[in-house]
Amino acid sequence: MGSPVLIPRCLTIAGSDSGGGAGIQADLKAFAVAGCYGMTAIVALTAQNTTGVVAVHELPADFVRAQLAAVYDDIGVDAAKTGMLFSRAVIEAVADFLEGRNVPLVVDPVMLASSGAELLQGDAVATLVSRLFPLATVVTPNLQEAEALGGSGSRRELAERIHELGAPAVVVTGGHGDEAVDYLFDGERHIEIPVQRHETGATHGAGCTHSATLAAGLAKGQPLEQAVREAARVASEAVRYGLAEIGAGDGPVDVLHLKGVA
Repeated sequence: MGSPVLIPRCLTIAGSDSGGGAGIQADLKAFAVAGCYGMTAIVALTAQNTTGVVAVHELPADFVRAQLAAVYDDIGVDAAKTGMLFSRAVIEAVADFLEGRNVPLVVDPVMLASSGAELLQGDAVATLVSRLFPLATVVTPNLQEAEALGGSGSRRELAERIHELGAPAVVVTGGHGDEAVDYLFDGERHIEIPVQRHETGATHGAGCTHSATLAAGLAKGQPLEQAVREAARVASEAVRYGLAEIGAGDGPVDVLHLKGVA
């Protein structure tokens, strides 16, 4: 019999960013900073840098499932998050695997890269909503994604509409729009969480860092509101320390505060 697991185990089910700023690369850094052991099930490879996504190579759904089984069967998972899922076939495979496993799940409904590249095929949105939202602990759209899912309206209205779509709880993040507020609706309570907005020219990976930190909080047993507040703080700080000097486009956030240790 093995030793008891003392380090929370976090799984990201998402795409790979060859530029290192977003996707599983951002998630693994955020997991580590949060004190969690990070694992990956990669659903797509992207040829990507700070200026945009050049190409996307989707991995077969069966191979995504094989990655999930390998991780769950040997290591175990205390919380998981999804990011870029790209296609209906991948979403179906992920949902089929996660159903009945009752692990805290953060669904980040990634639709577009910050550069505007499509990261979720149009015919996959309905499948994401119908299959994954009901399995989620919380869904974390940014304002643009929330409007794509729920139409126009205030963050409060959008959170309520996405909850009605089947998400048990919703955080509409505050990195976009006029208000720098993360808006949490857990089905009963409306909670506004002010966030500091930093004009750094380096926001690439902020949403991934937020949802990964939130998943890490849930893996550590934090109540949802506490995990959401910590995710807001960490993502804001990662933008504050962002590496605007990396690349010619929107630089990556820096959850590791690399310039502080260089």
